[in-house]
Amino acid sequence: MRETSSAGRLPAPAEFMNAQSAMVGLRGKDMLSTLRSLALQGVRRPLYNARHLAAFGKQMGRVLLGDSPLQPNPQDARFQDPSWRLNPFYRRTLQAYLAWQQQLLAWIDESDMECDDRTRARFVLSLFADAMAPSNSLINPQAVKEIFNTGGQSLLSGGRHLLADLMHNGGMPSQVNKQAFEVGRNLANTPGAVVFRSEVLELIQYKPMGEHLYAKPLLIVPPQINKYYIFDLSAEKSFVQYALKNNLQVFMVSWRNPDARHREWGLSTYVKALDEAIEVCRSISGSRSVNLMGACSGGLTIAALQGHLQARRQLRKISSATYLVSLLDSQVETPAALFADEQTLETSKRRSYQHGVLEGKDMAKVFAWMRPNDLIWNYWVNNYLLGKLPPAFDILYWNNDNTRLPAALHGDFLDFFKHNPLARAGAMEICGTPIDLKKVAVDNFHVAGITDHITPWDAVYRSALLMGGDSRFVLSNSGHIQSILNPPGNPKACYFENGKLQSDPRAWYYDTQRHEGSWWPMWLQWIQERSGERGAVNFELGNAEHPPMEAAPGTYVHER
Repeated sequence: MRETSSAGRLPAPAEFMNAQSAMVGLRGKDMLSTLRSLALQGVRRPLYNARHLAAFGKQMGRVLLGDSPLQPNPQDARFQDPSWRLNPFYRRTLQAYLAWQQQLLAWIDESDMECDDRTRARFVLSLFADAMAPSNSLINPQAVKEIFNTGGQSLLSGGRHLLADLMHNGGMPSQVNKQAFEVGRNLANTPGAVVFRSEVLELIQYKPMGEHLYAKPLLIVPPQINKYYIFDLSAEKSFVQYALKNNLQVFMVSWRNPDARHREWGLSTYVKALDEAIEVCRSISGSRSVNLMGACSGGLTIAALQGHLQARRQLRKISSATYLVSLLDSQVETPAALFADEQTLETSKRRSYQHGVLEGKDMAKVFAWMRPNDLIWNYWVNNYLLGKLPPAFDILYWNNDNTRLPAALHGDFLDFFKHNPLARAGAMEICGTPIDLKKVAVDNFHVAGITDHITPWDAVYRSALLMGGDSRFVLSNSGHIQSILNPPGNPKACYFENGKLQSDPRAWYYDTQRHEGSWWPMWLQWIQERSGERGAVNFELGNAEHPPMEAAPGTYVHER
């Protein structure tokens, strides 16, 4: 089924959070500076404050009289319990909170602060307002019901969960029941073997599942900031198994989880290691070229590799490239990015060099505070107020299986966000060679997510325009991870496509057509056309030069 997208419903990227936010971090010093600016605003304009206070008092009068029209967003999951609408006490409590929140933001918007200062202030006060939501307290009707239903046991369980998180989870609410999963048992269990290992990566070759294999292999490059098995979760979600069952030869990179010894590993280190992995793929498959697939920062890595190969006149080793939610054009504006001044960037670099790495748990905390209602307060209510265990969800388990970034690579990523070098020929050097993506004449396929809060879809779209080959762009109806894990049969799946890329992503979107279902089958046809002839299956993994070393998922994926 196909239908034209509505011009009046242009998807907007998430408001606060993106990949740069997690790389840079947020300093308490910067937040306090914004609060000081707000305090000065209050001191300088007493009449302005009095006017807003009077407006708030008027709204509160209507709330107490039961005459307030204020209602929460229907999609706001915090207030879905009917008690917030039907019970007079809860209705007034919620409306009082909404009136306060509304007037607080109006006080900022109508102030005489500079535009950037207002944006920063909205960001900081939004964090405060979210924390003060009545749903986060014990008056939450769900919590009250649970207390009565369990005879108070929910309070005891919630206290135990809070104590455990304070001791073992850095004070953050646990997002997943980690006891429900084990890598190699019910995650990342597609048959395969490690056929190459370097100091930086392991290369996994998977056992064929199809009847006739395409000649050119697919090499999947995951992001360095997560482990590879997002591509190989449960069987029904496994992108690896989908590719294998459709006659593709599949290889997977499993990055090592670095520690302080590896502080000097930069982007060039990863590009060089990936080039070695490509040579192994070519050797085992007997093919002169490979198809690359990179996700998030893995997409940035394969782009840098291809620019390097082009400069060395070796681009013939690459048949095609697929980019999943990958930023090559790093020009992304968010309120959190407004905190990333020169001093903040240098402080972030210095801190990671002192430790040797940027801890994955630190990035996870920043991500969580960029979307606190979804990633913090949701679990606060479930774990502590309701006393329940967090859900057993494979994607959340993977998301919490944190990895580290070596200091040099972290610094390279910060420079990437600061200077946007891939948008200009020769502005980035990899392994001593200047990069010009317009000269990378390789067919490329890009996937973005409408609700992606890490790599906003319009920036991913602009990234596709940087490439020199034939580009294809698909917009999935999901977020950062669900855009990738979008298998056929998902009843909620759909995507948007317009064969003609334009300079303005919004102009492109207005002319798209909506397709029901997953983008996987469409990509499969695209990649099969670039995978050469089909031949007989060889079920033996590796070859004489690169024999199997151990069964998948290998060693590096287990490193903590």
